[in-house]
Amino acid sequence: MGAPLKIIENDPWLQPVEGEITYRHEMYLNALKRIERSSGSIVDYANGYRYFGFQRDDEACGWWFREWLPGAREVYLFGDLNGWERKSLPLSKGKDGVWSIFLYDKTYGKALKNGSMYKILVYGDNGWHERIPAYAKRVLQDDTTKDFTAQFWESGSFDWSGDTFDMANLDGLYIYECHVGMAQEKEGVGSYAEFADHVLPRVKKLGYNAIQLMGIAEHPYYGSFGYHVSSFFAPSSRFGTPEELKSLIKRAHEMDIAVIMDLVHAHYVKNINEGLNELDGTDHLYSPSGEAGYQPYWDSKLFDYGKSEVSHFLLSNTKYWLDEFHFDGYRFDGVTSMIYKHHGYTDFDAREKFFDDSVNRDAICYLTLANRLIHDFRPSAVTIAEDVSGMPGMCIPIDDGGIGFDYRLAMAIPDFWIRMLKDIPDEEWNIWDIWNIMTDRLPAVKTVAYCESHDQALVGDKTIAFRLMDKEMYTGMSRTAENLLVDRGIALHKMIRLVTISLGGQAYLNFMGNEFGHPEWIDFPREGNGWSYRYARRQWSLADNGLLRYSYLNDFDEAMLSMVKRYEIMKQGYAFNRAMDEENKTMVFSHSDVVFIFNWHPSRSIPDYVVPVPESGRYRIVLSTDDEKFGGQGRNDMSVAHFSFAKKEANGEMRHYIKVYNTCRTATVLKRMD
Repeated sequence: MGAPLKIIENDPWLQPVEGEITYRHEMYLNALKRIERSSGSIVDYANGYRYFGFQRDDEACGWWFREWLPGAREVYLFGDLNGWERKSLPLSKGKDGVWSIFLYDKTYGKALKNGSMYKILVYGDNGWHERIPAYAKRVLQDDTTKDFTAQFWESGSFDWSGDTFDMANLDGLYIYECHVGMAQEKEGVGSYAEFADHVLPRVKKLGYNAIQLMGIAEHPYYGSFGYHVSSFFAPSSRFGTPEELKSLIKRAHEMDIAVIMDLVHAHYVKNINEGLNELDGTDHLYSPSGEAGYQPYWDSKLFDYGKSEVSHFLLSNTKYWLDEFHFDGYRFDGVTSMIYKHHGYTDFDAREKFFDDSVNRDAICYLTLANRLIHDFRPSAVTIAEDVSGMPGMCIPIDDGGIGFDYRLAMAIPDFWIRMLKDIPDEEWNIWDIWNIMTDRLPAVKTVAYCESHDQALVGDKTIAFRLMDKEMYTGMSRTAENLLVDRGIALHKMIRLVTISLGGQAYLNFMGNEFGHPEWIDFPREGNGWSYRYARRQWSLADNGLLRYSYLNDFDEAMLSMVKRYEIMKQGYAFNRAMDEENKTMVFSHSDVVFIFNWHPSRSIPDYVVPVPESGRYRIVLSTDDEKFGGQGRNDMSVAHFSFAKKEANGEMRHYIKVYNTCRTATVLKRMD
């Protein structure tokens, strides 16, 4: 037996489960060897989108069409190209269950043109069904029947000239989470073009350097937020054409904004008409057979990650969006559901629960291969794991025995804020609880900190702003109105964001609109609301209206990001805890010579409050949540210099201090000036 993996060497807590970790790593190595023997490299292996579906053959003057359907008995291609005659174009079954047909230009050249509609007719164990091919690159939904039809879409090469964007050149990672369809103010579905024109400039001005796009892969039910995917290779036609999505991404790159895709490989829609389910007539084409292939909590189908053809499909999908659309990485959705047979519905209160029989080894192997592919194909691409369990090794390099993600989402932080706001009056908040939840991460695990994402904004939950101010957001947001509840809400909203970004991790995420406290929940059109788009939009005008307090929150977000980037706060790892004053609800910490003072007390403001600082010198306020331009009371003079003084402690050590006016419900950031 060779030397232990670095993940074991660096973490003694994992030594009792060394055998399982080593076994998982060997599973990955063996899978990679099989891939490299067959294709040379994992990058060349993940080319299913260049083989299946419609593929041009210039030498033979025509088009191949291929689909993997091993359980099917008969397969036909039909559509505009043959007058919708269902059985005039039969496919032939070849090895490994791949069905194919060749269409000569001289016969079908005029009919098979860009925009032509088509389907496949499949006969299998479940009877005859008209289906959408798995590798369809564009599908359209009928407005009346809601049925989907595939569309032939080979419109030539998009002009990527001049797109030299590289994530490696980004200074940190500040993510603006977005949904294209609801990113407009009108009551309707927004487009890729509208997003590029109206939202990207806003993202740039605020200071975010990455957008995370949700709901990109086609999905039949708009209200699913894109999480019940039906066509994994087709960008949603609700928002425009594939070229318009490419234009959006190219425009973002011109602004030095990375584009991360919310990738859903944890499950797929169970619909027969639109999705992969029973595509060849069996229940085990892309899924395990029977109940093992069903996700009961999400009412969807699971992937069989141990089947080589399924892994090939998903790896090809992973490469496809990077290659064809120039995405800069992925946030992998539902990782916890993928890697556990119980899908994460348990308490992770013992080491054994990460390494027992409930773990889906095949899913872990697939995720490791996906990370290897992504970083081999696009070394600077970023991968983020949405894993609530804290699986050891998730963000450890593959060669060290890990799964290879670059970041994990700090999912405990938004849960913490919900619990605090819902169950505990803020005058009873424990500042040690705040400190501990923000810093509860391993040094080697890069973490994306966030207060709230789209999850908290959905109907059935509440955003932080709505929990703080509730119905007062509709009547009390005028700058001329006095409203103590709104004052409290705005003050805490700013403090919560600042403490999260300054303590919670190495990257930061915000869902669009939350930066200015968007007042309404997200409710997509559905039968229960009369198919209304009223709440499936973002009211940007609230943030831009100088007469409303929403603009205070928006301006603070811009100033906060500017300060954090200027002083490289998120690059410095853990903050240094300098003081915790429970009586006055005040916490003091520092990053280098930048000092953060958070007074969470609802009423206690203390003049000449003594604050320990890292070194002697002159300190000035560089950001205050109490600044009048951010809707505060302006109780501190930003121009005043705070000179340090030395004091000998009981142990003989000399420490440096400054005196400040420690105002209630205020976060103050001071910087030592040279």
